[in-house]
Amino acid sequence: MRKLLVYLSSILLIVLPPLAEVASASDKTKDDDRLRNCGMVLKEILDVPDNIPQDLLDKADCVVVFPSVLKAAFIIGGSYGRGSMSCRSGEDFRGPWGPPTMMALEGGSVGFQIGGEATDFVLLVMNERGASAILTSKVKLGGDASVAAGPVGRDTSADTDATLRAEILSYSRARGLFAGVSLEGSTIRPDNSDNRRVYGRKIPAREIVLSRGVATPTAAEQLISTLDARTPNHRA
Repeated sequence: MRKLLVYLSSILLIVLPPLAEVASASDKTKDDDRLRNCGMVLKEILDVPDNIPQDLLDKADCVVVFPSVLKAAFIIGGSYGRGSMSCRSGEDFRGPWGPPTMMALEGGSVGFQIGGEATDFVLLVMNERGASAILTSKVKLGGDASVAAGPVGRDTSADTDATLRAEILSYSRARGLFAGVSLEGSTIRPDNSDNRRVYGRKIPAREIVLSRGVATPTAAEQLISTLDARTPNHRA
């Protein structure tokens, strides 16, 4: 029996490292695909007329994209998604768009919801306080005066109460039918494990987004180039 255990242990020592490398490579591929999907979704949404108002996009400090967030529920709602967030670099978020941090969306809302769908979400982070909160901790969406559903239209009045008070504005593009689609009760946070795979080392989300010492991953080029093209200048 002891010889058998030694033999099996030897086999595991030989087999496990290659399997771990394969799993890690697979996860890295998923992260790259997620970044590409973020870029594709953002471009498609911004290409739709009268979707996200240009004046609000120009005032945003950061943009978060969650492609294909899964929401499925029967009485109790739930949401799960992975995406990325990019912020304008430089002092007071006045510079070009920086490399993205990977983000996670989790949680749900309670209500009469029957059905399921995948929905693309774009969140505009409108000020430094909101950006700092997201980059350093888990932030709850909905049920707070600081979080509001984004008004629809190419141009909106900046003096609306929702715009002045909101720190995060959310926009969505649904695929399928769902009763009571909402991000209320969900939380967003930096996905540190995904960041470690994407950038090859452990690095805080805030450093990724705000420092100038991190290169933009190739998979995120469309995301950043779309932001640079559609909203190159920050407007207070």
